[in-house]
Amino acid sequence: MSMRKIWTFLLMASFLMPAVAQQVQPLPPVPSAPQVAWHNMEYYWFTHFGPNTFTDKEWGHGDEPEDIFNPTQLDCRQWARTAKAAGAKGIIITAKHHDGFCLWPSKYSTHTIRESKWRNGKGDILKELSQACKEYGLKFGVYLSPWDRNHPKYGTPAYNEVFVNMMKEIFANYGPIWEFWWDGANGEGPNGKKQEYDWSLFRETIKKLSPNTVVFSDVGPQVRWVGNESGVAGTTNWNLLNISGFTAGAGAPSTDTLNSGNMYGEKWIPAECDVSIRPGWFYHKEEDEKVKSPETLFNLYLKSVGRGSTLLLNVPPDRRGLINEHDSAALIGFRKLRELNFKTNLFASPSVVVKNSTTAKRIITLTDGKQNTFEQLKSVTVQLKSPATINTIVLQEPIQMGQRVIKFKIELQDANGATLKEINGTTIGRKRILTFMPVAAKKVEVIIEDSKAVPLISEIAAYNINDQLIEQ
Repeated sequence: MSMRKIWTFLLMASFLMPAVAQQVQPLPPVPSAPQVAWHNMEYYWFTHFGPNTFTDKEWGHGDEPEDIFNPTQLDCRQWARTAKAAGAKGIIITAKHHDGFCLWPSKYSTHTIRESKWRNGKGDILKELSQACKEYGLKFGVYLSPWDRNHPKYGTPAYNEVFVNMMKEIFANYGPIWEFWWDGANGEGPNGKKQEYDWSLFRETIKKLSPNTVVFSDVGPQVRWVGNESGVAGTTNWNLLNISGFTAGAGAPSTDTLNSGNMYGEKWIPAECDVSIRPGWFYHKEEDEKVKSPETLFNLYLKSVGRGSTLLLNVPPDRRGLINEHDSAALIGFRKLRELNFKTNLFASPSVVVKNSTTAKRIITLTDGKQNTFEQLKSVTVQLKSPATINTIVLQEPIQMGQRVIKFKIELQDANGATLKEINGTTIGRKRILTFMPVAAKKVEVIIEDSKAVPLISEIAAYNINDQLIEQ
């Protein structure tokens, strides 16, 4: 048989053979295992602490005397205990802010807690906090500002090696470190010079020291800034970003781009939403009555985690070195609101029928609480036994397979099939929470209207949260 006849035979056979479902393949770029774990943390703390706590500044000048730092009741176990009680999964500490003051006795600076009178210069906050995080099952992260308004070598090529050596110290003495945070700020040092940061050197250093650490900056390499300090992700939020030609700081993409990402971005670099529980980032006593309420924090959760990002909530210790009572009360209230309002998935009841709208196949994996199981479908129908009051729908994509959904629609219907409410959305990502005025629905249909590849859904859920908590 000639080669032409063989190809003709194979082509005809392919039409006659029964269709076989092809196994779905990941759609690059996809997150690394550490990035998936980072996504799943959802909510964790930032902790701004240093000389600014005692001077009431937000950005110190670097000339503050070391002895001004003296938290006489410091207790990192209290921080970790409070974070755990508040439902946070980790703590990122400002080991060195722009003023250059180090919260550990670095060999590469003379502006550290070693030079302060606190604990007679024998203290080490990074050591205490890393140990406390281990004790309470929290992840430990470190913020290290490249800007240094105190160090005499800042503004010279030698400073990049100083910064690298500081990172090496931190990883060697306080690891494992789950997230490392680089602020892109770049101002003048004590010599009036600006530093040209060697970002490539910084990235390669951490990659060699701790390849599983996720690194934050405006452009990653693993986590990006969300483009604001309000804790709000874009209603369209791609976990992908184009970084070619961009750098952290002034060379970063526009804040609009950071907020929404790029639909066809070259790298998986998701957004992290940073916001403070107070008006400022450091503790100021006059802000004790301005701590965000549990309800405000819940609204921020909807606009960060509920848009596919994570919530990095700043909780600054006070001058005693403790998480202040005003903050802890709000944080415990925030946890109670999350647990109470997301306690019962109305779609997880045995009496609810979840079907692939196209094949009428009944599905149980979409309500099993497991994101590692998923379904290929363009629409899904949820039939309730009797009408239920619903004001929240949660959708999830299996992000390990890539981010696919471009546009979707949700219809909530009554017993006669009439549409009571229609919701239109764009991206889903790891989690999308949509809240709306309540309706008594007997049927809900989720329709994927556009996607980059075959759409995959891992979880769907419905809740009836307190009406006062609907997204503002």
